[in-house]
Amino acid sequence: MGGPDYSSIVVGGGFFGASLAAHLAGFQERVLLVEREPALLQRASYSNQARVHNGYHYPRSLLTALRSRMNFDRFVDTYRSAIVNDFAKYYAVGRVFSSVTAAQFKAFCERIGAPLKPAPGAVGRLFNPDLIEAVFEVREYAFDSSILRQEMDRQLDRARVEVRLQCEARKVRSAGQHLAVTLRRSTTGSEDELTAGRVFNCTYSGINELLRASELPPLSLKFEATEMALVHPPKELEQAGITVMCGPFFSVMPFPTRKAHTLSHVRYTPHFSWDVRAGGDPVGKGPPGPSRFLHMVKDASRYLPCLSGSRYVDSLWETKTILPASEADDSRPILFKAHHGLKNLFCVMGGKIDNVFDVLQEIDEMRARGELS
Repeated sequence: MGGPDYSSIVVGGGFFGASLAAHLAGFQERVLLVEREPALLQRASYSNQARVHNGYHYPRSLLTALRSRMNFDRFVDTYRSAIVNDFAKYYAVGRVFSSVTAAQFKAFCERIGAPLKPAPGAVGRLFNPDLIEAVFEVREYAFDSSILRQEMDRQLDRARVEVRLQCEARKVRSAGQHLAVTLRRSTTGSEDELTAGRVFNCTYSGINELLRASELPPLSLKFEATEMALVHPPKELEQAGITVMCGPFFSVMPFPTRKAHTLSHVRYTPHFSWDVRAGGDPVGKGPPGPSRFLHMVKDASRYLPCLSGSRYVDSLWETKTILPASEADDSRPILFKAHHGLKNLFCVMGGKIDNVFDVLQEIDEMRARGELS
């Protein structure tokens, strides 16, 4: 029997899939990346807060915070062209309903080595002192997803990864010593089947969709239909990002790709959720209902009154995928499931963009053990 068509087929052209494909091509002969959208990084890699985490967001999960701290500088150095840091970033600690006090948050940041200092007085006075205990200035950046996509296009080209856009993986099956993937081109409707030594399912919210179509057991995951509001903030916040924590609060971050800010709210960003027992992807890229911007901004303005001057622009709709074990402590571990249902079928998912280095480390460790060639 001859060899497979490809050493590896990576399904899903988001940031994780594209990064993984480029990494694999460093030591494998032929790698194919399959993406059903017309371009890479069009779904969850785009529809998020574009935040490069530096650990501050995870006082309830020390491991996630430490991994963010370890990955922050590496991500900034690796993707410097896409990094946006021309704004000040502040974390405010709620006086009520917060899981941490200001003293606890400060001690947590000192423990993980995340720099912070009291916010300037003019910034502190923007907040409602009855609801906000303290405000800190921190070091946290954003990324421009359009520039990041261009960088990934260049990386894949340099690595000689074959990329098929508008191409959907319909199912995976065993084919002797290899795996066979049925691919469907959305432009023509034609299907073909290609073989690979390994297949990596990096489809995020579609991860169980491919497993079910392949008659394989789905993973235990929770899905949320989410809305990220795009706004033009008031003048006081044009060069700032704000996160109020740690509880049912909100975050406002620059979104460089659209020259706007995102407004995300713990209570109102998720419109509804479902778990592994429910199938399908009812949200996709479209809205599941009316925008909740007014709910978001009215509640957030109680803590930051000037936010009431925000002007609504648009909303980013996406299906967020969560590991159920992460709900208790807000942790964001990667999912790296080897040989799921079939030998050499891998399911890969990350909860935040800088987690990508943890995935690449898993690959390198497998290779060092002789499990990947």
